[in-house]
Amino acid sequence: MSGTPSKLVIATRASRLALWQAEHVRDRLQAVYPACQISLLTMTTRGDRILDRSLSKVGGKGLFVKELETALLDGRADLAVHSLKDVPVDMHSPFALAVIMERDDPRDAFVCKDHASLDDLPDGAVVGTSSLRREAQIRERYPRLRIQPLRGNLDTRLGKLDRGEYAAIILAAAGLKRLGLQDRIRAYLPVELSLPAAGQGALGVEILESRDDMRAWLAPLADPATTACALAERAVSRALGGSCQVPLAAYARLDGASLQVRALVAEPDGSRILRAQASGPVSAAERLGEQAARDLLGGGARDILARLLAGGDPAS
Repeated sequence: MSGTPSKLVIATRASRLALWQAEHVRDRLQAVYPACQISLLTMTTRGDRILDRSLSKVGGKGLFVKELETALLDGRADLAVHSLKDVPVDMHSPFALAVIMERDDPRDAFVCKDHASLDDLPDGAVVGTSSLRREAQIRERYPRLRIQPLRGNLDTRLGKLDRGEYAAIILAAAGLKRLGLQDRIRAYLPVELSLPAAGQGALGVEILESRDDMRAWLAPLADPATTACALAERAVSRALGGSCQVPLAAYARLDGASLQVRALVAEPDGSRILRAQASGPVSAAERLGEQAARDLLGGGARDILARLLAGGDPAS
């Protein structure tokens, strides 16, 4: 293995947000390896093309990574950049998650032209979201609102709001901030109201597991604090069979040397939400996530998961 890379190709989705993320990784790498030639390979994934159905009905978030993984396999790219929440938690050989970078704001954001918060929306107002996780938590707190599916890239979703198709939409705060659209955020949803998805706000870099050279070259980009939190969150999702068919959330935060994990599993209609938490040393991050998942399973999540994964849904 040579000391530094001379040329690298980054696979990325073609959306504006995905390109921002890939360019961010490129710039970080360029600062570490100024002599390296770094280029982007842009691709449109199946998840980007299927916009008329929810992710839970067409195969889940893994649809956003398959084409990028093919580019890694055939040698067209050396690394792929993903929003970590889109990376399946059961990544298998020959792929590996090389580094997890510093997390941006993990919260969900309330985006609306005419109202300042979910509390201010009138009865029956239509709220758009692509996430069963967000939908269940909003339905629990605001049963008077109507939740409707919202697909497409960030600009497409904002356009639907601006055309009046929705009274408000819920988006990840990190994506809006990365594109300089923080002025569109009317309110941030506290994690107590909308517990984030595992890995939300963080970037993950994927490589072939055989590429020890890439693992070493990418190491300077890793953020230890975010990595510990994300490992705990992804352990929750993995233990619960993480799937877009299930309203599932996990969020970890550091307090000194202690790590606290919060997790939930819900009915899609918000009629029942199970919550659990665990805390302990950072070194036990994955075990803490697994503990929170076990508590959820013991508290009734097993029945919810079994029914939803079998295709049943009380909200349908």
